[in-house]
Amino acid sequence: MKKLRAFCAFASCLFVPIALSHGAETPTITISKSDRQAIAIGTIGGADGAQVAKILQNDLAMSGFFNLVPATSAGVVVGGTSNGNSLAGTVTDRSGKTVLSKTFSGNVRSKVHAYADEIIETLTGSKGFANSKIAFVGSSTGHKEIYVADIDGSNVHQLTNDASISVGPKLSPDGSRLVYTGYKSGYADVYEIELGSGARSRIIKFPGTNTGACYSPNGHELAVILSKDGNPELYTTTAGGSFARRLTHTKGVESSPTWSPSGDEIIYSSDDAGSPQLYRIAAGGGSGHVINTGHNYNTEPNWSPDGKRVAFTVRDGGSFTVAILDLGSGNVHTVGSGEGPAWCADSRHLIFAEGGSVILLDAQTGQKTTLVSGLGKISEPTCSR
Repeated sequence: MKKLRAFCAFASCLFVPIALSHGAETPTITISKSDRQAIAIGTIGGADGAQVAKILQNDLAMSGFFNLVPATSAGVVVGGTSNGNSLAGTVTDRSGKTVLSKTFSGNVRSKVHAYADEIIETLTGSKGFANSKIAFVGSSTGHKEIYVADIDGSNVHQLTNDASISVGPKLSPDGSRLVYTGYKSGYADVYEIELGSGARSRIIKFPGTNTGACYSPNGHELAVILSKDGNPELYTTTAGGSFARRLTHTKGVESSPTWSPSGDEIIYSSDDAGSPQLYRIAAGGGSGHVINTGHNYNTEPNWSPDGKRVAFTVRDGGSFTVAILDLGSGNVHTVGSGEGPAWCADSRHLIFAEGGSVILLDAQTGQKTTLVSGLGKISEPTCSR
């Protein structure tokens, strides 16, 4: 069902080649051991302490910020006590000074993930993603159904059982809700599921196709593709699917909207000029402006939480590749085969689908980890932030 790789030990240097588009010379990114903070998992007391330590070790290693070492060699040591739904975490530096002391609640995995994210933000200033959820489409039942899991690939479970077609999952920023396109009624409509209760409602059901729904950063709006007025165009609605406002007026087919972190802009794909290209438009309306990527076929854009980059899918020949656009410089580089990229909360890692697996990529080092596999063909992964 899933493959977890804990990367607890690293070579002194990693040399990761990342191919650039436009035939540019392939650069080499050098990540040395000293670029990571030396950290140790010390004593985790309590009834479930051993389990907590194991999960915590994996979370911190997966972040890419730390080199896990014995306590005698560490700059900081992570400790705590865990019993029931409570985890009292304490992080001390080499001198014994407390740099973090906080209590976390929830089930074992959720409280540990929250602790890991707090450690990462305290020591690096970067937002952690250990407490994030992922969702994706799997076909192991013979139908396309939506699955959800923890970001480390644990707790995989099937969310829909529609026995039809369920595609395009998108998690709300806080991971509490999910929208997707389902054909349960015989038509392409947008459904929303409350992950806590499992309650589902059909929130967008205009005549025609209703697809590509994506939450705004504050969770109060959706960007969605509707054909209610004839052509598939980009609209925004409330989070409940009402007050549809049309943004585009083209002869092409729009798809895959993604919001800027501020919620002021949307990037989407459109074949208005022939093959699919990426466009950028104000969320309040206006004209869409093409983004030059150097590729002829561009789909599934996903805007990073820090606003600096966009990951997307390109097709060269018959294969799909994940590419990253730096919005400041305009530089584009590919990071390997796959499709449907989605950024994690730290704007450093992203997930994407490759064959029958969900892959986690550290875009800084090139390190790849298989999170989930064994569910048929997997596609369209998404990540809460």
